[in-house]
Amino acid sequence: MDKLRKFWMRLGPGLITGASDDEPSAIATYSIAGAKFGYKMLWVAVFALPLMIAIQEMSARIGRVSNMGLAGNMKKHYPRWLLFFIATLIVGVNTINIGADMSGMSQAAAMILPLPEKITALAITIIILLTTVFLSYKRLLTIFKWLALSLFSYIFATFTIHQNWPQILFHALVPQFVWSKDFFIVLTAFMGTTISPYLFFWQANQEVEEKMIEQCKPGQICHLQPATQDELKILKEDTRIGMSFSNVITFFIIALTASTLFRAGNFHIETLRDAAEALRPLAGNYAYLLFTLGIISSGFLAIPVLAGSAAYVIAEVFGWSEGLNKSFTKAKGFYGVVIASTIVGLLIPILGFHPVKALFYTSILYGMIAPILIFMVLHMANNPKIMGQHTNSRSLNIFGHTTFLIMSFFAVLILFIL
Repeated sequence: MDKLRKFWMRLGPGLITGASDDEPSAIATYSIAGAKFGYKMLWVAVFALPLMIAIQEMSARIGRVSNMGLAGNMKKHYPRWLLFFIATLIVGVNTINIGADMSGMSQAAAMILPLPEKITALAITIIILLTTVFLSYKRLLTIFKWLALSLFSYIFATFTIHQNWPQILFHALVPQFVWSKDFFIVLTAFMGTTISPYLFFWQANQEVEEKMIEQCKPGQICHLQPATQDELKILKEDTRIGMSFSNVITFFIIALTASTLFRAGNFHIETLRDAAEALRPLAGNYAYLLFTLGIISSGFLAIPVLAGSAAYVIAEVFGWSEGLNKSFTKAKGFYGVVIASTIVGLLIPILGFHPVKALFYTSILYGMIAPILIFMVLHMANNPKIMGQHTNSRSLNIFGHTTFLIMSFFAVLILFIL
């Protein structure tokens, strides 16, 4: 038990980042993939894992070594116009994603609680803002870690029904393509929601926050020490575990929807309610409830991450005091962005936009802007002015450049087929 507790304590930004990647827009995208194409996209979860690990590890290393987030490094080392362009992209898409996630959560909650979806969305917003703004960083981190574990509900749900495991293993290891427009649109959304740009910013800044907690005493001026090999080793382990956890959950969401919705001929998911309700007669009440609770808990984790990553970007652009480890009075601008982006996102469920379409197209937007952010992460991770002696290894660069080329291909492809 002592070893398990120490292992749990070592997990931090990597686990939270990985778990927040399986947020409602990702769940909707993976559910669409499973419902439309069955097991044929299982291999993508396996294929994307090393690419995802490489980009997230670079982002985390940049934060840990440079003692500032990605936006802070862009401000210091790159043209100002580039910083504002990227800041506009990430804040804009994050806000849309918050609203889409809120819509998905409120719809899922309305299946359990006898409340109107708009009232539920407002209640969810208030709970998220109160916990994010007023809880201490350590307590918030603990909540995030436990919310991450709630995603095991998708694994449990998958095991409530009979699975063809030899067929699942085959599709996990052997890539298959369906030569249709729909397949490549879903594939682009899949990659966009799996390798999401907001995760790069979030994990880099979280590494800085973790370092400040480790090295600085509250209320004192503190100069952060250079990153050590031990720190980078822990960071690497945390990131790999977090990303692996994320993709295991992805794998089981596809397996669950493929073995139920696709098998029953429910190829088109109009709402998350449709997806959950379709599971009830096919897989039973337990699968229905687990699927629904997974949507809600993932949103409570992801929305603060989305709002927080937007706030980190804006705070570093304008040089504001930042961080979830600071109180509201000491970082008013930072928390102001968290509050504003969450409230603006609330307009999506309030105005009644189609939740699954909003969630799905958010994934496509991430797929389109990802190459720009991946290029910047690669450049920073290889810049000695930022990384000193800790620039990328050859293997990181190989996986990083491969990710850039693949995501660029999808971004260009989607412009021609949409």
